[in-house]
Amino acid sequence: MDDRTLAVETSGKADGFPIFLMHGMPGSRSGPKPRSMILHLLGIRLICYDRPGYGRSTRHPRRRVVDAVRDVHAIADHLELDAFAVVGRSGGGPHALACAASDLFTGRLTRAAVLVSPAPTDAPGLDWYAGMAPSNVQAYREAMSDQRRLIESLTIRADRTRRDPASVVSFLDGELSAADRNVVEDVAMRRQLAASFAEAVRFGADGWIDDALALSQDWGFDPSSINVPVRLWHGADDAFSPVSHARWLKSQIPHAEFEEQPGVGHFAAMLILPDILAWLATPQVDLVDARPGGRV
Repeated sequence: MDDRTLAVETSGKADGFPIFLMHGMPGSRSGPKPRSMILHLLGIRLICYDRPGYGRSTRHPRRRVVDAVRDVHAIADHLELDAFAVVGRSGGGPHALACAASDLFTGRLTRAAVLVSPAPTDAPGLDWYAGMAPSNVQAYREAMSDQRRLIESLTIRADRTRRDPASVVSFLDGELSAADRNVVEDVAMRRQLAASFAEAVRFGADGWIDDALALSQDWGFDPSSINVPVRLWHGADDAFSPVSHARWLKSQIPHAEFEEQPGVGHFAAMLILPDILAWLATPQVDLVDARPGGRV
């Protein structure tokens, strides 16, 4: 790896099955996650890291989504992981898919899960902005056509978040569905989100800006090349990454499982996470043909 620094945090069972959790946009390693007791019961060692430019991780200028592969590879090598799984939430979803598509992890990455992820902005046949909240429409349009304006607007929001971490949650209140409001109004959840956002912009808006740029450009890999088991989950009432994005990803990723849950929105991804982690930690079963020498 180069001379950048990656901030990494592990929780749960020290000798449990390793799973990388990739945070949203904005986000950080301290984002909402199951309590350590739950992770222990699931037998999971959860690994979270700040993507470059967020929190305490050094910026990686002009990074693409696919560049997450090298960062995860460096962390996995440092932690001496023989096998692991990945899950990405919201803006972390494409980064998890990049790892699932990489030959660098052949025989090492067992499964991948993606919660409320956006699809590529150039996804054929997808009306990309349909049903999307105005704040996300604005950010992505600026990323694709007016980067100067994107830098200005996200810098202002990051400065406001540092002064008042709860402001970034309040900023979204007007765009929350009733289902999402029920999740976010929980005091403990709101506190976790505010703490994660504050850590994300500790040293500025660089990570947030670079995420928006990376997600709105070519991701650097083809989702149809993924050949590890993938599970997609999406709330039907998601206004931040509309469910049509997950349907498109399902159409592209061979043999992907897809659950579309009615009556829930974007932030329900944090509530479903324990179930997803349990699936990721489940050993794969090889199907064997009972005939002599047979195997499927």
